[in-house]
Amino acid sequence: MARNRVEILCRNLDDFRVVFHMSESMLLIEVDGPIATLTINRPGKRNAMCEELLDAIDAFFSAPPKEVKVVILTGTEGHYCSGLDLSEHVHRSAEENLHHSRHWHGVMHKIQFGGLAVVSAMFGAVIGGGLELAASTHVRIAEPSTIFQMPEGRRGIFVGGGATARVGRLLGADRMTEMMLTGRKYTADEGLSLGLAHYSVEEGGALELAKTLAGKISRNAPLSNYLMIQSIPRINDMSQSDGLFTESLAAALSQTTPDAIEGLKAFLEKRPPKFR
Repeated sequence: MARNRVEILCRNLDDFRVVFHMSESMLLIEVDGPIATLTINRPGKRNAMCEELLDAIDAFFSAPPKEVKVVILTGTEGHYCSGLDLSEHVHRSAEENLHHSRHWHGVMHKIQFGGLAVVSAMFGAVIGGGLELAASTHVRIAEPSTIFQMPEGRRGIFVGGGATARVGRLLGADRMTEMMLTGRKYTADEGLSLGLAHYSVEEGGALELAKTLAGKISRNAPLSNYLMIQSIPRINDMSQSDGLFTESLAAALSQTTPDAIEGLKAFLEKRPPKFR
């Protein structure tokens, strides 16, 4: 793997951007205050995933810059991510494939539960592993060019990056089964209606909205964001009684913080809160 290059662009002492060029620029990372933008940069491959790119994503979410609260995940040259790069496919034993799939699961878990809010700015191909990647993020924005597809069945393989647990939850098992059996493609508006996207915007508008939403999310109380990211999907896996008890624990924890006091005070004083 190539040595990482770090470029610091200073505008003044209080306002700076840090740009990380990782893995021979397969993943471009720009940090601007509390927001990091990760751009998948394999234009000749429609931003298909390879081991080096997956490792770069893993490295960022394993040790993100301390000031970062929100991540924007996007692609370059008209595509978000077209999934696993089949041209780089290597033969693996069943045991090796098991561990390879579990590595994908580990990276997607870090994205979903690492504690940072992650916003996907999507366009073009959101296919196979690219859809698994998007489904692990918390806010998804789609431009009209977006195509959602799970074509593994047509390649004689099965999903292995978490689609059954994430995409299947979004679509429902019945619809995902049909999607995989037929190789069906969904458009941005169809994806919006099905829950694959939360916002459908005009062409070229995904990154702009992602930055706006990321800024809004970054101004929330840190513990509130953390509890929303950690608690809600887990509660969805629980029985109703267990989920309600867990909700009470999260509520009790959040309401005893200095940020909760500041939030109430700001509301009464009719001003924006100033959280940590």
